[in-house]
Parts: sequence; C-alpha cells; structure tokens
Amino acid sequence: MRFPQDVPTISDDHSTSPVRLRPHRRDDAQGSLEQCLDPLSRQWTTVPLTYTLDDAKRFVGQAMPGGWRTETEWGFAVEAVDDSGVPRYAGTVSLRDEGEARAEIAYGSHPWVRGRGVMERALRLLLGWGFEERGLQTVIWWANKGNWASRKLAWRLGFAFEGTPRQWLPQRGALLDSWVGTLLATDQRQPSAPWYDVPRLVGDRAALRPLLASDADRIVEGCTDPETARWLGQLPDPYTEADALSYVEGQKESAARGASVTWAIVDPVTDGLVGIVNLFDVRPGLDAELGYWVHPSVRRRGVATEACRLAMRHAFVGSAEGGLGLGRVRALAAEENVASQGVLERSGLARQGRERRRLQLRGGVLGDAAIYDILAPEYHSRAATKSRCGREAGH
Repeated sequence: MRFPQDVPTISDDHSTSPVRLRPHRRDDAQGSLEQCLDPLSRQWTTVPLTYTLDDAKRFVGQAMPGGWRTETEWGFAVEAVDDSGVPRYAGTVSLRDEGEARAEIAYGSHPWVRGRGVMERALRLLLGWGFEERGLQTVIWWANKGNWASRKLAWRLGFAFEGTPRQWLPQRGALLDSWVGTLLATDQRQPSAPWYDVPRLVGDRAALRPLLASDADRIVEGCTDPETARWLGQLPDPYTEADALSYVEGQKESAARGASVTWAIVDPVTDGLVGIVNLFDVRPGLDAELGYWVHPSVRRRGVATEACRLAMRHAFVGSAEGGLGLGRVRALAAEENVASQGVLERSGLARQGRERRRLQLRGGVLGDAAIYDILAPEYHSRAATKSRCGREAGH
C-alpha cells in the first residue's frame, strides 16, 4: 500500500528535545514490534500475544496509512530525541473517527520513552490538531480498569473521569471492566481536580509509604484484631484478604479523585506494614479528617503518634513543598476510646466537643464521638516552637 501524502507533521516548540507527530514509515516496524512485545503493552492492550515483525510491518505499512485513506483513524508515529540526541520512534497516537465531531483517543508508548513526559506532549499535539483542524467537539478515552498510568495521563490532559462501565472492553475473549473519560473542545486541557500523590515520609519510629497489594496479609491481621474491630465498626466481618486488596485499590481510586491520601505505616528498617494512617474527606485548601489504626504488635510504642504527626505535616505544608496546604485537620475518636484520644492529643490536636451517636462501633452500635481539630496557624506555631527549642537544646 502506498503511504498517504497528506498526513501532516506536527512538532511542539521544545527546541532542545522536540516531539514530533509524523506519518508512519516502514522503518518504524522494529520499534512497533518492541513496543508490542513489552509486558505492559501486552497487559493493557489487545495486541496479539503472537505479534511478529510481519505484524508490525503490516501495522505501520498498511493499517495506519489505511486509516488515513478511509478517514476512519488518524494515526501518527511519535518521534522524540533519545539520550544520545538522535530522533527515535517513541510510539503511536491516534484519533479514531466516531462521526458527528467525535473521536476516540488511543496511544501506546515504546518502553524507552516512558517517564519522560513525551507521550503527554504528543497527545497535546494530537488533541490540538483534532480540535482545531478536524473540528472535533468531543474526544473519548477508554482504558481497562487498573491501568493507572493511562488514567493519570488522561487526567493530566484534562479528561473528565466519567465512570467504570462493567464488562465493557473486549480483550482476548473476555469482557473487562473499564474506565472512561471525555474531553470537550471547550475544556481547558488541564486537570479540573487534584490527584494526590502519596509520598514516602520518614520518622524515627515509623515511616509512611503508599499501600501495596503485598500488604494484604498484614492489613487482615490488623483489621481482625478485636481492639481494632471494636472501634472500626464499619469493617467487614469476617475481614478477608479480598477485603484488604479491595481497600488498597480503593485508596488509589480515592487519591485519583482528590478525596484522600492514605499511607501504610511501616517499620523504618524492614518496611513491613504496622498500620494505616490517612487524610480523608479532603476539601482542597480547607480541611481533611485524620484517621489511623496500628497493628497490635506496635501499640504503646509511639508509632501511632509519630504517624499522625507525619500525616499532619503533609496536610499543612504548602503545595510548593509537596503538601496539601490545608487550613485545618479534624479527627473523631469514640468517647470510650481513651487510647485513641491520647494519640490525637499528643499529635497536637485539641478536643472541641462531642457529637452524639456519631460513630458506628462493632455490632452496629452507634457511639458518641469526641471531636478534635488543629488549625494551620496552631500547627505552624507548635512546629516553630519545637524547632526553636531543639536549636536551644543543641547549644
């Protein structure tokens, strides 16, 4: 098949390492093969597991040019400069025409270019071209549920997350749960809501890191402990490994929606989970609620207090320093849970009152809650005093 002559070449204005969208060439076949044999490409796309160099040659020499000829798919090869300064095939991006000024976006990157911001730049070029040159009004994005890299890229581009259709996307004989988002021509092409990262924070007695699926066994141990289960009455009973894995995945979703930041509390040496602390019900620029539990093996060792202090520091420091820049942190503890109230008070929060029948305890009982909070000025004043006292003690 002859290559179409009217496929444009589009470049961004990054003079030192430009990204280009250009027509596919026959010599892209080897790069396409490498991309399609990559484990991540196999996991998240419908590329055949038996993909060969001949398949790659047909893709760059027939399928992509054919899409342009039939006006069904406008596909570009992405070209970027590698570490040696040489322009190199970096992947493929396309818009699949859905008619009525609508298109579906598709993209795949070669392993060498991941983590460099190249695909985001390439997709911004593609979307600009689609909206301005093709008159598109709506672009839709689809991904298999769990493809966090694709979802975060769509979020950076300004796609509004629209939900999780069940058993929708076909892949190798199965229908998988999916994610879907949309971007309109009138949208800003930038995130409309925060997506919270979960940084590693380190103290003397404890460190905080993102939750992992491998934490499931320890989460089950903690959540089936009678003392923890007594105060966290909303936990499933019995609490299983499936519940723990669902919780881990749910916290990723909550961070992606800008609703919470959840950490595993871990031993600073072994990195093994000894509890969980989080900032949830976040209202950006305003406040969040602090919650935690610790494994019975580390109770009364100062671990919970240090974990809460680390989480509060993240809550109050500004975004320029990687924090949330909140004005208040609030917390609730069951009126009878004296140990938890002690942790909150040692962490710097002050009791403000009581709310009756506020917390669900084990057995469906509704218990009164002690209400705690701390304001940003109070936190920063305490932090400055501690720092000043530390310097004076050092003298």
